[in-house]
Amino acid sequence: MRCAVIQFAGSSGDGDCCHVFKNILGQSADYVFHKETFKPADFDIVVLPGGASHGDYLRPGALAAHTKVMESVKEAANSGKLILGIGNGFQILLEAGLLPGTMLINKDIKFYADEVLVKVENNATPFTNLYKKDEVIRLILSCKYGSYFADAKTIEQLKSQNKIVLTYCGFGKNGDEEDPVASMENIAAIANQEGNILGLMPHPERCAEEILGNTDGLRMFQSILQYFEGGKTL
Repeated sequence: MRCAVIQFAGSSGDGDCCHVFKNILGQSADYVFHKETFKPADFDIVVLPGGASHGDYLRPGALAAHTKVMESVKEAANSGKLILGIGNGFQILLEAGLLPGTMLINKDIKFYADEVLVKVENNATPFTNLYKKDEVIRLILSCKYGSYFADAKTIEQLKSQNKIVLTYCGFGKNGDEEDPVASMENIAAIANQEGNILGLMPHPERCAEEILGNTDGLRMFQSILQYFEGGKTL
């Protein structure tokens, strides 16, 4: 499996994502700078990592969505390659029109950084095939603009097509804190209609090793590997 990890100005999760693919899964992983391009045949999966691309100027992901590398990301997406956007990477996918909807500022207008509980709504994707349906897992959320919003028609389409992949079901380590995000339908992750693009706000790469105290996120990356090793589900 060949992975491209996009580096935008202000990315902070690129190193962690590359580490998981290369050092934990033993796969090929290369950085691609936002001023560069690539061909769909160069990689099997493209990861847009978290951070604050271009300082979140205008809106989180707004400037990154118009960088040169995004032409290649769109071409890869249209050719059926897997695209994974995490945190700010999810926001970039929304701004680029690769996923529907947008992100609004959190309900309490504060930056939130803590554990969250999320429920696996759809495990029949290349990104979640090693989770159980309705399984509750712990991930890390780190954002100020994490409240997913879309019009009623889009929400209904996401629900009817089973493209809501993860939903929030608890905040804080014990899952008993008040919801600071107020995401529509408690959406934490969605997929596109074809199923090859996933955007999620929580960070699985920060929950992928025992030393971090939580490995719930590792199965997302292992699911991707499983997909390429014979269990393709698209």
